[in-house]
Amino acid sequence: MYEKLIEIIKDEPDIYRSTGNSFWNDEHISKYLLKAHLAENSDSASRSKNSIKESVSWISSLPVPAKSIIDLGCGPGLYAELFDDIGYKVTAIDFSRRSIGYAKNSAKNKRKNINYRYQDYLTINYREEYDIATLIYCDFGVLSQEDRKVLLRKVHQALKPGGIFVMDVFTKNYYKDFKDTITMKYEDSGFWLDRPYLCIQRDKRYPDEHFLEQYTIITAEGLKAYNIWNHAFARAELLSEFMSVGFEDIDFYKDVTGNPYSESGDTICAVARKL
Repeated sequence: MYEKLIEIIKDEPDIYRSTGNSFWNDEHISKYLLKAHLAENSDSASRSKNSIKESVSWISSLPVPAKSIIDLGCGPGLYAELFDDIGYKVTAIDFSRRSIGYAKNSAKNKRKNINYRYQDYLTINYREEYDIATLIYCDFGVLSQEDRKVLLRKVHQALKPGGIFVMDVFTKNYYKDFKDTITMKYEDSGFWLDRPYLCIQRDKRYPDEHFLEQYTIITAEGLKAYNIWNHAFARAELLSEFMSVGFEDIDFYKDVTGNPYSESGDTICAVARKL
């Protein structure tokens, strides 16, 4: 185990290299993630309740001919339910079984007709079925450049002519205080496990605004590492990636509530229209 730990700590993984360990469907971790999504005044997993309401109100005001929407990375359905409330036909996709299970139960209890799907959104295969697609809370940057192109192509294919893709990303301003560090913390029980563990966190800044948060979880039985990547975008880079798959009409905002674009913002929201 010690040899493996030393190897992990001294290694500098290539950008977007995975450890092969995913936590979205971990029985313990997914409980913490769902709790964070549902915390109405927190921005730790989903945005706050008021921010979500503002986003839905703004997106629904954008000029789109009809009302069908696909919500990618929908979590427990916080946006999907609000879109359903104002009359949208909603498909919502997430790769967490726990979040989708919660969303389905909530929709059933509230008698909402939302099509929830447990699926990796990189595998969707719709053709001109939706007026709006959303990917909210900066999920785009966790994808490699190759996967981003796959997703953009699939979203473009899924949209009807005149349909729009609404998404947001972090900018370099968000990461202005991000430094290369290694920290260690012991927990009797916490986010990663329901038993004692040691967490070694390494934050590392890579070239071209790529960022790694690496967590190595050590117990008496062994260790497991997780690489969490993100990328900070400039407007020109987003524009290039959208245009490369056929989007031609792209507007930019400061955030997903429609505030005017600002060079000093922590996020950029893009609204890309399929012509």
